[in-house]
Amino acid sequence: MTADPTDQSDADETVDDESPETDADGAADVPPPSGRLRVAAIQHDIVWEDAEATRERLVPKVTDAVAAGAGLVVLAEMFPTGFSMDTATVCEPPEGPSTAWMSTLAEIHGVHLAGSIPTADPELEMPVNRLVVASPDGTVATYDKIHPFSYGTEGEHYQGGDTFLVTEIDGVRLAWFVCYDLRFADEFWTLGPEVDGFVIPANWPRQRREHWTSLLRARAIENLAYVVGVNRVGKDGNGLDHAGDSMIIDPFGEVIGAAAGVETMLLADLSAARVAQVRERYPFLDDRS
Repeated sequence: MTADPTDQSDADETVDDESPETDADGAADVPPPSGRLRVAAIQHDIVWEDAEATRERLVPKVTDAVAAGAGLVVLAEMFPTGFSMDTATVCEPPEGPSTAWMSTLAEIHGVHLAGSIPTADPELEMPVNRLVVASPDGTVATYDKIHPFSYGTEGEHYQGGDTFLVTEIDGVRLAWFVCYDLRFADEFWTLGPEVDGFVIPANWPRQRREHWTSLLRARAIENLAYVVGVNRVGKDGNGLDHAGDSMIIDPFGEVIGAAAGVETMLLADLSAARVAQVRERYPFLDDRS
């Protein structure tokens, strides 16, 4: 399912939001203007605890996103293996096969590629659920999930991080979180005024899907910022089913892309000008104490 990347304004207010020129294959042949980023949210299934098989399945999905003009492609939480607590089986070193795979695709396609990987960092006491943002120039930015999901025993197997990650891609400032972090609004509030949007890869189960969709919209409305929530579909090795419900929400709280139940791609343009416009018209962030 693809969001209309030009439909990003409320009824009485519009932003000049022309799409980048594309070649015959649909890939962008000129860079987007600064302050505009086309993002692809890949809602995908995962081969349980089999990173190589999952990566192989994801290659054509990433390729399709690039052909659609995406400058940022986002995969799910623990995208290579699923949300496994068997750290001895699934964890990779910081520059392991999945990170290398992301960096290679990012360089080949000239795209930023993001998703989280179960990681055993020798500098840490325990493994971490590490989000990786691979850039076309070969650099890699990381964020360790701050809030392990204690209800699912994640904290017994992975330690929490203590540092935020904010990146700027094509002039759009993004803060990164992972799944359960979504429940902790205070951290989104801390970063909100300094960013244009939030990106949240997840493995959020079907039985709490209403929490997921409600919290995504709440974070967008509270912070007058874009929110890109990227969830998996399918049943994992623990028997938990995932409905997807990936969403892209604009800074006025309007859903500009959504999908449930199947593997698909959401595509939408994020505009720094749109965020600035909404915040100028509705200066609610100024009233935070």
